[in-house]
Amino acid sequence: MNGIDIHYVVGGQGDAVVLLPGWPQTWWEYHKVMPALAKTHRVVSVDLRGMGASGKPADGYDKKTMAADIAALVRHLELDKVDIVGHDIGSMVAYAFAANHPELTRRLVMMDVPHPDPQLATWPLLPGVGQFEDKVGDGSKAYPWWFAYHQVKGLPEQLGADGRIRLEQDWFFHYLTKDERQIDERSRRVYARAYRSTDALRAGNAWYQAFAQDIVDYRAYGNLEMPVLALGGPGFDWLKATLAPKVANLSVVKVDSGHFIPEEIPDVLLEHLGAFLAQGSGKP
Repeated sequence: MNGIDIHYVVGGQGDAVVLLPGWPQTWWEYHKVMPALAKTHRVVSVDLRGMGASGKPADGYDKKTMAADIAALVRHLELDKVDIVGHDIGSMVAYAFAANHPELTRRLVMMDVPHPDPQLATWPLLPGVGQFEDKVGDGSKAYPWWFAYHQVKGLPEQLGADGRIRLEQDWFFHYLTKDERQIDERSRRVYARAYRSTDALRAGNAWYQAFAQDIVDYRAYGNLEMPVLALGGPGFDWLKATLAPKVANLSVVKVDSGHFIPEEIPDVLLEHLGAFLAQGSGKP
C-alpha cells in the first residue's frame, strides 16, 4: 500500500474500525479490545509504516504520508468509510487521516496524544521544578524527554539494539502507566522483539524526527467536521487544548489511566468506543 508493505490483522463483521498503535508498541497494543469489538465491527489493527511487520523505508514518516498508507489500505480492503482510532503516534496519524481523507472517515477517536502543532515546538528542554517524578501515575506532569532523544540519528539505534531496547520500553511502561502490571510479560516480549533491530529502531525514531514537518503540514489543515472523541489520561489537557480550536464536533473525556489506555483500561475504552461508534449508526 502506498508503495510499501503494510501488515494488519483483521476480524469481525460490521462497520469497519481501524486501530492505529504507537511507540513503543505494535498492532498487539489492541489485543485486549479486539475480540469484543469484533463482535459488532470489522476490526483492522495495523502496524504503521516502520512498525512491526510493516515496511521500513528510508523516508515517509511524516504523519501525512503515514495517513496515506492507511488510506491505501482502506481502499485495498474495499471499505467505504471507517472509524479511525489511534493512540500515541497512531493518534497523530489518525488525525492526519481524518484531515486529509475526510471522505474515508466516519468518526475519529484519539487517545492521549494530539497531532503535532506549533505549540509542541515551544516545549522546554528542561523539566520544571518538581515535574520529573517517578511516574505520571503519581499525579506529576509528564516530562517527555524522549521527544528530543529520538531526534538523534544513529545513536539510539546503537544503544537499543540486540534486545537493549527492552530497558527503555520497561522504563516507559513504568513511568507512563498508572498500573504497569496491565502490560504483562508476554506483551513486553512482543514489543521488545518488534524493536530489536537497528532498522526497526531507526524507523521508530523517524516518527519523532518528522515532527517539524508534521507541524508545517498541520498549519494547512482545516477544521474537522466529523465527530471526534478524545480520551486522555496524562495527555488530557494537551488533547483538549489542541483539539478544541480545530474540531467542530468534539468530546474530550478524562479517563483514570496512565498513557497506555488500550492495555491499562480496556473495559473502559470499550465502553466509550461502544457508545461513540453507535452514534448515528442506527444501532442501540
